[in-house]
Amino acid sequence: MKLLLPLLTLGVSAALYLAQAADSAVKPLRVLIVAGGCCHEYDKQPMALKEGIEARLNAIVDIAYNPDKSTKATFEIYKAKDWAKDFDVIIHDECSADVTDPAYVGAILDAHKAGKPAVNLHCAMHSYRWGNFREPVKAGADNAGWYEFIGLQSTAHGPKEPIAITYTDKTHPITRGLENWTTINEELYNNIQVLNGKPLASGLQIVPPKAKKGEKLPPDAKPAEATAVVAWTNEYGPNKTRVFSTSLGHNTETVADARYLDLVSRGLLWAAGHLTDEGKPTAGYGR
Repeated sequence: MKLLLPLLTLGVSAALYLAQAADSAVKPLRVLIVAGGCCHEYDKQPMALKEGIEARLNAIVDIAYNPDKSTKATFEIYKAKDWAKDFDVIIHDECSADVTDPAYVGAILDAHKAGKPAVNLHCAMHSYRWGNFREPVKAGADNAGWYEFIGLQSTAHGPKEPIAITYTDKTHPITRGLENWTTINEELYNNIQVLNGKPLASGLQIVPPKAKKGEKLPPDAKPAEATAVVAWTNEYGPNKTRVFSTSLGHNTETVADARYLDLVSRGLLWAAGHLTDEGKPTAGYGR
């Protein structure tokens, strides 16, 4: 019996050493953030994402940033052959609503159809749209490609007011253990239709009454409630590529919020196939 404790201690130490050695042998995830375009602080938000992700995950985050602040911002990296080959996950954080070249958009989507996982943030939901995009697109239509990749069609947002976030699927690895929270003033993106997306969280926003143009607000006007899916997953294309999306993230303060970064980091790991059923990073991918 005197030898049992030392042997057990030796066994535990060996197991820990082997686990640490295995972890150190895991290559970091290579992540690319594509950011730029209209209406947001893209000079700041990608860095908040990079710092938050790298603090949580065994990952190296690169940024492809275009300082163009218009709705026609394009990105040189997409014009390269096999543009995504050096990365494990692509984060789409662009706001390019008026980029309507099907060939350009097709080159982006081809990488994801081939199996490259993705994360879509906020205005990525309102990018690469054309035709009568304010009406529900039809499956396979010329203007449906980006929405089918995302898994949900959104066309507009409400006022900047706080959004109460409720995790509606608490059993999914991405949301398991995460607590509901309320944002600062944010934009609640509408849901024209959910395509193949699987909702994970919903948002509730109290919308103050607003007078019609040229009219006074009635004295008995009351605020309204608006709700929408704000986080979801999708499996895209013939390879069922994993795609995680959240429409949250208008303000830099929200992007830098630990609760937002926890959600995005979980979504990234899930897309890459390195999130356990319990919502933990697989061996070697956590911090």
